[in-house]
Amino acid sequence: MKHLISATLLLMASTTLASAEGQLQLFNWGNYTSPELLEKFKKETGITVTVTDYDSNDAALAKVEAGGSGFDLVVPSANYVPIWVAKDLIVPLDDSKLPHKGNIAPEWVDVAWDKGRTHTIPWQWGSTGIAVNTKVYGGDINTSAVFLNVPDELKGKINVVPEMNDVVNLALWYVGGEPCTEDTEVLKKARDALLAAKPDWLSMDYGATEKMSNNDWAASVNWNGSTMRIRLANPDVKYGYPKEGYPLFMDSVALLKDAKNVEEAYKFLDFIMVPENAAMISSFARYANGISGSDAFMPEDMKTAPEVMIPEEFKASGHFLPTCSPKAQEYMTAIWTELQK
Repeated sequence: MKHLISATLLLMASTTLASAEGQLQLFNWGNYTSPELLEKFKKETGITVTVTDYDSNDAALAKVEAGGSGFDLVVPSANYVPIWVAKDLIVPLDDSKLPHKGNIAPEWVDVAWDKGRTHTIPWQWGSTGIAVNTKVYGGDINTSAVFLNVPDELKGKINVVPEMNDVVNLALWYVGGEPCTEDTEVLKKARDALLAAKPDWLSMDYGATEKMSNNDWAASVNWNGSTMRIRLANPDVKYGYPKEGYPLFMDSVALLKDAKNVEEAYKFLDFIMVPENAAMISSFARYANGISGSDAFMPEDMKTAPEVMIPEEFKASGHFLPTCSPKAQEYMTAIWTELQK
């Protein structure tokens, strides 16, 4: 959930990565990896981690599925983990190489998308909602109408993150549907709502953390941790939880089947399950993590932040997205493709 790398850098990195002792290639969401964490890891292990960014689950999946990516670890969202497993792109983890695996909080062990945590290690979890500069717009921000029926004050000033599942499912909830539906009438309503709203959007971009901090945008469909970082730089920005329904996510780290730096990868996976290290990821990206004992090392401002601690009145509207059936995924992809035109 997350600074977009340039297409040039991504292309350069795609085919030139190789195995090398003391090296590790991490394919992760943008602006999501703590530099301090990587420095500490290198100091303790001698291993240098190179991070290549992506901006959506589909982009990451397509890149690795094409083959020859050169990456060792990837960080898919919960509803995508079963897809990576089914496509045989990630491998079961060897728990004998993960002495800190017992630090995974009990509620994040037997998860629906990875029973018993056979394939993944928690990275961060959070929600997708609406970031709004309340100095520009003073109306209700706890609704997807902010981007699907754009208020006059926000027309031409609102961004929508380029993550298909989040955006299309927000639209499905808004029109009274459910995630991953195969109901073509509901899907048509969601498509029509998105297409009708798009002319009022400024962009479909990934850089909300910077651009809302700088007042380049007045609102964005956005992730909670990114929005907290924006608020710390720009106190006028608040985070809305769409009452019609909004996605919860957990991004988790998986070992790629064609990883070259396997031993280095296991050292990193074990390292991020140490509570102090998990807290370093949270301190940077501003999302919660799934590691027991990390709370003692978390920044004080995260313990009460409304973007991190979901207010009671909005909890019932948040849902983890299921893994869509192939047909549902096909329908959503068709909507997304039309939205990109």
